[in-house]
Amino acid sequence: MSDNFLLEKYNFKMQKKYGQNFLTSAQIPSRIAANCTDFDFSSGNCAESLILEIGPGAGILTKELAKRFYYVLAVEIDEELIPILSESLSEFKNITVVNCDIMKEELASLLDKYRRKENGEVLPVSVCANLPYYITTPVLMKLLEEYGSFSFITVMVQKEVARRLCSKPGESDYGAITAAIGLYGKAEKLFDVSAGNFNPKPKVDSSVVKISIYDPPRYTSEQIKKTSKVIKAAFSMRRKTLVNALLGVSSGQYSSKETLSELIEKKFGNKNIRGEELSVEQFALLADIILQ
Repeated sequence: MSDNFLLEKYNFKMQKKYGQNFLTSAQIPSRIAANCTDFDFSSGNCAESLILEIGPGAGILTKELAKRFYYVLAVEIDEELIPILSESLSEFKNITVVNCDIMKEELASLLDKYRRKENGEVLPVSVCANLPYYITTPVLMKLLEEYGSFSFITVMVQKEVARRLCSKPGESDYGAITAAIGLYGKAEKLFDVSAGNFNPKPKVDSSVVKISIYDPPRYTSEQIKKTSKVIKAAFSMRRKTLVNALLGVSSGQYSSKETLSELIEKKFGNKNIRGEELSVEQFALLADIILQ
């Protein structure tokens, strides 16, 4: 039974407040599921992982994930979709659908219920999600900040957002979210998805981005906390030089403009450099120095 038929059967109406745009082409979900981790599916085996899917919609991607992974936990905020998903996914025994708002859930408690196999083995966890523009950054930061044990986070976002997530220092799209993600892992664009693959058809194209989480972590929780503070200040007003942007957060001997300017010039060769020119590694180095 097709997803479109089920949507009509239950008289489902898309809700603008949830930014709902459902995939209609089976080829795209299959491609996403096959590339959202580093597992080699050509072997014909199932990947021993738990996949957290955020926003399954009518379940077209959920099915492809269930074919490839040991278990799928699908979190859907729209309660009107729950009976549709129940019928759409009825043939799969390795899927649990939970009706909740992922932004209000305690991730560790939620995931720990499903990541342990019957023999006691603990499954690695990865994320797959089709995220509306308005909630992309909040969801990503919640996932990264609250739960440090993900292997991969694969998201489909608006194309312009994908450019921002994957940009490099000095590029026009490089921003606070780019640098923040770099503390946890490396983002890469997998492929683009044209607007014609969705219902309703959005006004812009999308892209699929995979974030490979560093294992082991490159930074301690304390380094991440301090560096995040510096990144936030550096990008709070993009027209400001790094010195002026960081004056409000610098402490100790670097709390004055003069000493901070000297430090910036010594470390980066230009006291007028701006935040968008610094790499994640440079932000981390700077945070260790100015946040005593």
